[in-house]
Amino acid sequence: MKPALLKGTRDFGPKELLKREFIFNIIRECFSLFGYAPLETPAMESMATLTGKYGEEGDRLLFRILNNGDFLADVPDEHLKAKDSKLVSAAIVKRGLRYDLTVPFARYVVMNQTDISFPFKRYQIQPVWRADRPQKGRYQEFYQCDADVVGSDSLWYEAELLAIYARVFSVLKLPVIIKYNNRKILQGLAEAAGVADRFQVMTNLIDKIDKKGIDGVIKEMTSSGFPDSAIAYLSNTLKSVNSLDELKLVMRSDIGMKGIEELAAVEEGLKTSLLDPDAAVQVKFDITLARGLGYYTGFICEVVAGGDVQMGSIGGGGRYDNLTGVFGLPNVSGVGISFGAERIYDVMEELGLWPKDLETTLQVMILTMDTESFVTGTKILALLRNVGINSDIYPSPVKFQKQIKYANDKKVPYVIVIGPEEIAANKYALKNMRAGTQVSKSIDELIGFKYA
Repeated sequence: MKPALLKGTRDFGPKELLKREFIFNIIRECFSLFGYAPLETPAMESMATLTGKYGEEGDRLLFRILNNGDFLADVPDEHLKAKDSKLVSAAIVKRGLRYDLTVPFARYVVMNQTDISFPFKRYQIQPVWRADRPQKGRYQEFYQCDADVVGSDSLWYEAELLAIYARVFSVLKLPVIIKYNNRKILQGLAEAAGVADRFQVMTNLIDKIDKKGIDGVIKEMTSSGFPDSAIAYLSNTLKSVNSLDELKLVMRSDIGMKGIEELAAVEEGLKTSLLDPDAAVQVKFDITLARGLGYYTGFICEVVAGGDVQMGSIGGGGRYDNLTGVFGLPNVSGVGISFGAERIYDVMEELGLWPKDLETTLQVMILTMDTESFVTGTKILALLRNVGINSDIYPSPVKFQKQIKYANDKKVPYVIVIGPEEIAANKYALKNMRAGTQVSKSIDELIGFKYA
């Protein structure tokens, strides 16, 4: 059997994992700084929990898990004869892999509502699965890093979440554009254009603007049967509006004006919550931002990499007023954001933004000349580890050049060399592998040395 990876998945070796953990640690520290508590939910959820939350396209991308045992036993013969995949699937699949972290979070909130103090702020860093067509920056298994608040409709949280985005990408030194909009504004555009009954179709099309451009989307609206008057209004508005003040002049809908008022409050909150963001991080209103997920009801946001990097969104989120309601807990508003860790990794790899000290977790490696030296080395190794120094020893006193090559391959910053002379003098050679310098140290000095 020839080993192979499934499409849309990838291995992460030690070097790659150290880089990914670098991203996770920065995000995790920022979430904690802003008062968010950790949470984990199962990889599997019931299909009843998953379906109907992401729109038709999202439902098609769910990974389904076959029932245990003879899963065809209870399928009616007429369903099998008709080859009706939807009816057969409903009978043989009761579970699926989670599509995102937000819906499982809403399910958790409802099940644990009596033990939660609202507003409840949580973060979650776990993998999700989508049966999407693999391509650059798009995987079928990938990590999301989410922060959400439920139990408050305060628009302060929208501003806070944008500030989290700005802070994390500033620390990562990754130039990004953080865009925000409001679904109520899009509803207002649909009403003003006279296509309120086709709101979801309109937003799904607008959501493709980053791929097809406004003219390409307008062309699709024409082929989808949108009236000429609606197309003219939407085209002019999407192309010309760059600020809330400009939008007020052309908005002819009460729900649209409500969305403008909400974003104005978010922008006011940004004046204090954003503080002094890195110049490479832009935060701006974008009327063409739609976010295709069906559960968003107000504020929405998305992050794209700046510069010449060709990549889809590397983060996104929004407010959802009705998500817990489908699980039996109505009138609990929530808002959240997600970092697309895999795409952030790919962008940083492409731009070469990794710190140079991410190549190893080892601080020092012991190299020995003979059997007696090896025994001494294992004792020193135990002392180093007892004081929390990440250390290792080459497993046998083979040729010294082979040991040195191994240490170089592992990118170890320091090596301790032990031979008969060092044992006799009770002084051991400590070599800085980066600088090429070498000094002699006693065991106590080796234990107290700063391997940085």
